[in-house]
Amino acid sequence: MAKSKTVYICQGCGIEHSKWQGQCIQCGEWNTLVETVVAGKSPKPKDVQIGKMGGKVYVLSEVKAVKGVKRRLEVGSRELSQVLGGGLVRGSGVLLAGEPGIGKSTLLSQSTLFFASKHGKVLYVCGEESVEQVKMRLERLIGYKKTSKAAQRQIMLMPETDVDVVIGIIEQENPSLVIVDSIQAMVTTDLAGMAGSVGQVRESGNRLLNVCKRANIPLYIVGHVTKGGAIAGPKVLEHMVDVVVELTGERMGRFRLLRTVKNRFGPTDEVGVYEMSDAGLVEVTDASKAFLEESQRGVAGSVVVALMEGTRVMLTEVQALVTPSQLVVPRRVAEGVGVQRVQLLAAVLTKSCRLGLSGSDIFVKVTGGLKVLEPAADLGIALAIASSFINIALPKKSIAVGEVGLLGEVRQVAGLKKRLGEARKMGFTQVMTPEKYKRLNQVVSKYLRGTAGSKAKHTTRQARRGESTRGGSIGRG
Repeated sequence: MAKSKTVYICQGCGIEHSKWQGQCIQCGEWNTLVETVVAGKSPKPKDVQIGKMGGKVYVLSEVKAVKGVKRRLEVGSRELSQVLGGGLVRGSGVLLAGEPGIGKSTLLSQSTLFFASKHGKVLYVCGEESVEQVKMRLERLIGYKKTSKAAQRQIMLMPETDVDVVIGIIEQENPSLVIVDSIQAMVTTDLAGMAGSVGQVRESGNRLLNVCKRANIPLYIVGHVTKGGAIAGPKVLEHMVDVVVELTGERMGRFRLLRTVKNRFGPTDEVGVYEMSDAGLVEVTDASKAFLEESQRGVAGSVVVALMEGTRVMLTEVQALVTPSQLVVPRRVAEGVGVQRVQLLAAVLTKSCRLGLSGSDIFVKVTGGLKVLEPAADLGIALAIASSFINIALPKKSIAVGEVGLLGEVRQVAGLKKRLGEARKMGFTQVMTPEKYKRLNQVVSKYLRGTAGSKAKHTTRQARRGESTRGGSIGRG
């Protein structure tokens, strides 16, 4: 049998190097060499014939596909099941990523309790924690008291970082589920790199996925994220697994969103909503009601928008605060939405609606910890800014849906009927959509200037003259 060896392969051009160096000699790129285990070349006899190489070909009509509920395993959480596409596929590899402290281990610990009760043995590889710490977390979670003693004996905790030792236990015990927390802690002695390095993460993930696929065992892999929000480790790790899900939200906030980034067995636009509590993650079945519990409707600067997260509609509040600036360059601060987007909408309001925003600080926040990426919230954000600037509140039962263009036009958005259906269910009667209003200044004139009286007219005249409401020059709109 050929002996394996380690080489350093450039991720840019693919050339092999016998030892590590900072720059690739072929393409000249820096820090692209990754330590990789390769098998040595075996002597190949000259009389080897085609068909005797050990490979096997399957005819499509002869392959027996698994049908019905046996294709997927129940996971004990409706939100997680929806994100995975209806359950956990046997033999699949799922990469769960998220910031530290966001709730990754909590979510998988709750799945551990369910799997032990429903499906049998669960192997929990705790590479970053001790077994005592994992037990303490399990004891405080939802469902622990309902888990029988027999089911608790099905949970196997393994404080190990050597991936080859873990593979040996998987082959020996044949569990119904394997959880590795986290992949950045796993190493193999075949490589010289330290834990968390590109080579170690890739090789450890590859070996775990291979053994679980051979045994038809589902695998959860916990992964960290970088400061920029990307999943840490080599990009090839995301290509190797079948499903990539990301748990997001504010660490000090109530809600957590579980999003699908990649899914070979289902849709990639699903999202699950959880609420963090002392006893773990609680499913949020009515997200719109939860996000609007503390909304400040009827107050200047508050607007409700309808967002599409996958196939689910969520109503949430957008708040804006516009104040006279004491700085030469006014501030634009945003939370839950891009700052560039706020700057763009402020420019459109200044040009199309004649609002003198150039001398004001603008602060925008999306409540509930949501991150707004779709353009359907443009109209709501723009109206929140205008409402705060003019100091006139929109009607309490109003909602805004629409994309705003650079010329001040209100454009159509996807899933409008579904958004309006959710708005009617939540009791909203006044809807601002592209079907009713074609331009942004029409909405501002009707709901803010039309009911503002002399105050709104005075503010508008000041903006046209290039005067700020505090008496300073703000430039011409």
